[in-house]
Order: sequence, then C-alpha cells, then structure tokens
Amino acid sequence: MAKKIRLGILGGGGDSLIGVLHRVAAHINDNYEIVGAVFNPDHEKSIDFAKEIDIPTNRIYKDFDTLVEEEMKLPAEERIQVCSILTPNFLHFPMAKKLLDHGFHVICEKPMTTTYEEAKILEEAHKKAGVVFALTHTYTGYPMVRQMREMIKAGELGKIHKVDARYYQGWINPVIHDPAKRASVWRLDPKKAGISSCMGDIGVHAFNMIEYTTGIKIKSLLADFNYLYDDNQMDVDGTVLIRAGKHVKGVIRSSQVATGEENGLAIRIYGEKAALVWEQEKPNYLYRLSDDEPIQIYKPGNAYNSKLSLDGTKLPAGHPEGIFDAMANIYLGVARAIRKQDYNSGEFPTMTDGVRGLNFIEATVESNKKGNVWVDLDE
Repeated sequence: MAKKIRLGILGGGGDSLIGVLHRVAAHINDNYEIVGAVFNPDHEKSIDFAKEIDIPTNRIYKDFDTLVEEEMKLPAEERIQVCSILTPNFLHFPMAKKLLDHGFHVICEKPMTTTYEEAKILEEAHKKAGVVFALTHTYTGYPMVRQMREMIKAGELGKIHKVDARYYQGWINPVIHDPAKRASVWRLDPKKAGISSCMGDIGVHAFNMIEYTTGIKIKSLLADFNYLYDDNQMDVDGTVLIRAGKHVKGVIRSSQVATGEENGLAIRIYGEKAALVWEQEKPNYLYRLSDDEPIQIYKPGNAYNSKLSLDGTKLPAGHPEGIFDAMANIYLGVARAIRKQDYNSGEFPTMTDGVRGLNFIEATVESNKKGNVWVDLDE
C-alpha cells in the first residue's frame, strides 16, 4: 500500500466548519496524514488545538513563513507534500504563491485569490512549479453532479440552450441590518474578502457548477447587485444574465439575504432533447426531464451511473452521502494526481477554475458598477 501523503494545514482551527470538513475529507479514503500546521495566528492556540485533535505538536509552527522555512530544511521524504489553505480570502494568494514557488502541492479554498490579476500571477507560478493545484469547489465532488457532467458530455441533452443556477442563503440577514455588526464581519470587509461578498463567496459556486457540468464557457454577463445599505461596500445579493454563445443563455441568481434559506444551491441545464436538475440540499437526486417521457430520477450507487459517479460513491445505493463525502472525493482525486496515477479530469477543480472564477467575480462587479452593462470574460 502506498504511504500516506504528508499534509499541512493552514487555518481551520478551533470551531471552524471548513477546518473540520477538510480534515475529515482528508481521512475518509486513508490517503493523507496531517504532519504540520498553522491552525491559528496565535501559536499557543494552534498548539492547544493540535493536542485537542491528537496531532503531534513538534511541527505546529508559529506562522506560515516559519512553516515553509522549517519544512524546506527537512529531507524530501519527510517534508510536507501538500498544503491545504483554509484561511480568509486575502491570505490565499501570498500563501499559495510561496508554496508553489517552493515546490509544494496546494489544495486551496475558493476564491483562489482576491483579484483576477493575482489569479493570473498564480497561474504562471503554477506552470513553473509543475505541481498539483486543486481548488475546493466542493459541490463538484457530489456523485450526482459528476453523473450530470458525464451525461451532458455523452450528449444526452443534445444542444444546450438554457442554463439556470442559483445559490440562496440567508445568513447575513441578522448581521446586515445592524451597523455595528456589519462593520465587524470579515466577509463584508473588502480588505479581507476582496471586492465581492455574495458573488465572490457563493455566486462563483453557481458559475463553476455551470461550466463544470456542461463543459461550456460563459463568454459575457450583465450583473445587478443589491447592497441594502449605502455604507455597505459589499454586495449581498445579485442577479447575473449570462451568454455562453449566440443561442446559449441563462441566469445566475445569488443571495446572502434570502430570508429563511440555508444552503440553496441548485442548477438546471436545458437542452434540445432533455434537461437535468440537481439541488444541493437534496444531493442524492438527479432529475432528468423531457417533453415526451416521465421524469426520471437518478440516485448514487446504482450500476446505471457513470464510472466517475460510482468512483465518488462510498456506500451502497440508498445510503445518503453528503458534503464531507463530496470534499473527500476532491481529496481522493488530488491524491491520485500527486501519486501520478490515472484520474478523470472531473475529479477536482484546478487552477483554471480558479482563474475563471476571479474573472467572473470581477466582471460582475464591473458590470454592476458601470450601470448594468454587458462585460466580456477572457477566453
């Protein structure tokens, strides 16, 4: 059996949801071992957390720069091989850039950077480094999303002419209406979150889902944002019209103030032959619609599914799987890539997805700022 991949963690300490998600995902398929980390800017808190989760403390470093410096002193066969970046957005670029420059593989939370310019710089660094870079658009790891991708690739929908993706949450509602609270949340601070809150945090997931499942590239868009208050610099709601071709159009709807909504990511792809519908809160159901047949329901773990879908299914049919399993599928694909094993290109989002995402985010901000005009994305 192959030795476990040596994993480093940046951020994600304490009660961080994203930290738990990544750690569990890394362990699910028995491919990784956490050997070093900077869980928290406070070194003592990092040490305490490492003890809490039973990780040796000798490689719990005081800060990121020290982690890189000390790890590079170790023999290659002992050194961290891949680092997961789970920090706030503004730290993604400097951390990922330094890791790539020193030859580490990288698993990075999205958005990959806070600007499109940084994303392009990171892309060049990645080309020079020749290592694996994965972006954790977690929802691409769901078996039924992968099934959707494979069915569309096989031509089951025919020519695609309409795409509709939405991502509705309501978590900012209790914050946005209180001036003191909205001034204290890092996702509403452009210095820490980047130029967009809603589109940068969740709208980009809907964008990625469209391009991931269909294989088409969105070419231009028109955005309309809502900020709710004049002193709030960050969008908390938005609607984006999209064009992927002369006769391929659609919409992305995203909101953090959709009252009562929890994690309402959903995607609908309409083609000349059929349509496919998937909802994140009901992840085990993929619906196929057509004009002349009853609705068909696909579920994970069944032999009729694609190889990519079945590869991402860990339990027999009828046993629900969720977001931990989806993230684990991304970590599994990264492990295969690091070990230079064969893998499907749909197993994890890449640097290209990160660059595309930042191009999308900045284009939506530009469109809204210029008075809701059409803006082209780069090819």
